[in-house]
Amino acid sequence: MRPDLTIAYLGLEVPDPASLTPFFADVVGLVPGEPTEDGSLTWRNDDRVRRLIVRSGPANDAAFVGFEAADDATFDATVTRMQAAGFEVDSASEGDAADRRARRLARTTSPWGVPVELAVDLASDDAPFHSPLVPHGFLTDRVGFGHVVFATTAFDESCRFLTDGLGMRRSDWLEMEIAAGIELEVWFFHCNARHHSVALARAPFDLPQTLHHLMVETVDRDDVGAAFDRAWASGLPIPNGLGRHDNDGMFSFYVQSPAGFQVEVGHGARVVTDDWADDRRYDRISAWGHQPLTRP
Repeated sequence: MRPDLTIAYLGLEVPDPASLTPFFADVVGLVPGEPTEDGSLTWRNDDRVRRLIVRSGPANDAAFVGFEAADDATFDATVTRMQAAGFEVDSASEGDAADRRARRLARTTSPWGVPVELAVDLASDDAPFHSPLVPHGFLTDRVGFGHVVFATTAFDESCRFLTDGLGMRRSDWLEMEIAAGIELEVWFFHCNARHHSVALARAPFDLPQTLHHLMVETVDRDDVGAAFDRAWASGLPIPNGLGRHDNDGMFSFYVQSPAGFQVEVGHGARVVTDDWADDRRYDRISAWGHQPLTRP
């Protein structure tokens, strides 16, 4: 599948960016990227100069999310489509684009409240990517750094933003009862071969954090197991232990960051093809596992 868009980077805002350093470095296995001019800390999981940007602020949530267009034609077509769908798009200055280490940049605001950026030609780091803790590396080529999942009360408009605006397609969706009278509904959207780059959960009310989790996918299955061992040893909460999702087939676990949002570390998700015809309802999150873990 042609990667017209890939998820380029995620901005996080927390009161103390350095508080996430042991988590991203020693648990997830990311490597530091170059800091921004305003002193934000950045993290890499491939050759791009920055995939996560952690700035100081009170939000304790996602601050922005960026997508990289395959070329100028795709960039222009996406901006035009967003505007035609009724979403206001602003061209960023050359200085703003340079701050994101991109040649071109445009911005809009998603219905779930998180600014969305569209970039072309993200810069790569001069130093080859190598993580001592994830020796086989992360799967990012032509699919972006991973995926993000947001919860929103503006669910229907947010789904329209992704499809009519950004041009994504729904991969499938989940509907299930998670407790007596409490329904979970999640839609999964792709814009390249990754099963989903964005997923949206229907929230019954505004939640303290819009960002539920971000995901990074390893090239080798054993790197997931090693990351799980590190997460367990860290003492951080593990909302979902090792398991395999039913819809995308991802073998993964979830660890809660010190900021509250979760990180899924996974391997082996299904690949979306141009003739994808499996957009259907699922009624369970996982084929097996992913149970919450409690410590003695």
